[in-house]
Amino acid sequence: MAADVHKKGGDVPNGSLVPKDGRHAERSESPTPGLAQGTEPGAGQEGAMFVHAQSYEDLTSTDNPDATVQMPGGGEEAQSDQTKIEEISKDFSELSTQLTGIALDLEEEMRQSKEDKQDLSPQASRRDSVLSGKEDEDVSMDAWRMHQKHVFVLSEAGKPVYSRYGSEEALSSTMGVMMALVSFVEAQKNAIRSIHADGYKVVFVRRSPLVLVAVARTRQSEQEIAQELLYIYYQILSLLTLTQLNRIFQQKQNYDLRRLLAGSERITDNLLDLMARDPSFLMGAARCLPMASGVRDMVSACLQQAKAKSLVFAILLAKNQLVSLVRKKDQFLHHIDLHLLFNLISSSSSFREGEAWTPICLPKFNSGGFFSAHISYLEQETDLCLLLISTDREDFFTVSDCKRRFQERLKKHGVYHALLEALRTPFYSVSLVGIPYLRHFIYKSKSSGLFTSPEIEAPYITEEEKERLLGLYQYLHSRAHNSSRPLTNIYYTGSHENLLAWVTNAFELYVCFSPLGTKAAAVSAVHKLMRWIRKEEDRLFILTPQTY
Repeated sequence: MAADVHKKGGDVPNGSLVPKDGRHAERSESPTPGLAQGTEPGAGQEGAMFVHAQSYEDLTSTDNPDATVQMPGGGEEAQSDQTKIEEISKDFSELSTQLTGIALDLEEEMRQSKEDKQDLSPQASRRDSVLSGKEDEDVSMDAWRMHQKHVFVLSEAGKPVYSRYGSEEALSSTMGVMMALVSFVEAQKNAIRSIHADGYKVVFVRRSPLVLVAVARTRQSEQEIAQELLYIYYQILSLLTLTQLNRIFQQKQNYDLRRLLAGSERITDNLLDLMARDPSFLMGAARCLPMASGVRDMVSACLQQAKAKSLVFAILLAKNQLVSLVRKKDQFLHHIDLHLLFNLISSSSSFREGEAWTPICLPKFNSGGFFSAHISYLEQETDLCLLLISTDREDFFTVSDCKRRFQERLKKHGVYHALLEALRTPFYSVSLVGIPYLRHFIYKSKSSGLFTSPEIEAPYITEEEKERLLGLYQYLHSRAHNSSRPLTNIYYTGSHENLLAWVTNAFELYVCFSPLGTKAAAVSAVHKLMRWIRKEEDRLFILTPQTY
């Protein structure tokens, strides 16, 4: 199924970061609070790669179905609406086969559910448990209640779809109560967003035909928790498409969606794990693998030259860090879609074994159709993974040849070994900045949609300490982006560290210092840090993105 493509011409509507005049203003040597967007450190000099997204604000707004770009040709949308469910099922079956080795036939499942009024038989439960490989926790035990964050997904009929911990079957009554709360409030012509009690936040996100609920006792704001729930929603769409999801529940409102998603639980679990430790999701941005600008430019040129007519995006990554991204002219990727692609790759080691050709929906790009993704590692023992996103599902051999030509060009120009050298040091040390008491920082360029941060070092050695540091960043982020009272400058003092947040129209900066430092020293250090980022920007960011 050919996927729709965003057309952005002229003034580049729908939030593109490309300046209206097609040029960037002169770049500033000394960043200031008044720095114009497009001139901050890390801003791309040749336009943007991503659709504009200032952190999570666009996530929490209601999606406008009318904003979806139509497929070329006026009659194709009507034709798409009449697509038989068997054809959509075939696409998903290919994905399920790739990820789990088991093909699921939607038509057969729907027919069985009509014959069997009990949608979740013990046999089906055991089958789902085997497919997912999930170790169910006893929901009556204190250990289950002690988790800092629970995530639940259910249908509008109250049917369980997913639970982060424990068996969905054991939690069916709990999810029924959640749906009853949503329905009760809606009956009063209102909408429930959150409940705050006893240090817990219960956050609800309604995306028909699904309801997503999180129960958390973290320092995250309601909006940030809602952002994570929306990532889970988009993860489900990436496997099914919104078109298929709506059609399923139009045909049978109490359909058990777990039958169709069986085997994909580990992908959702992995996404939640990533969001707990990777600041990419908090910042709404992608991190680049540090490397010399000459090497990155040559890699991008090789990737650009190994093209095919059906290719829309070509992405080279290593351990959830972006090495290069080449896009079709006037097509822009959303960082959420990129994060979902990263999650898909990191959740399965099977992609190392050969060349995968699988349907994938990019829900922020087009929630109604599948792309075909060619996923492979350049070499099985390296972490360099190549994604080639095509609009033609019959184009496997052509796209596979693009990979071959890309590898040949890398070796011909002598940059492959330089890539492997860069992989040896995927992170840099904060000591390179040369600022006393500086422990860590996160810097995001809003123009490019990219961010950089050093490796988390002592005293944040354990996973618990690393998560605590990210929790402090989440707290500052929530204060800075508070919908009722946003802040541009925050200085936080704690018993273990001091933190500073600085948010402008052009960039966001979150810095962690030793508790021995002073506020005046922190402010002075931030200006020095910004000058260092400017000096190193060609190594830390993609400044000259390529297009087909």
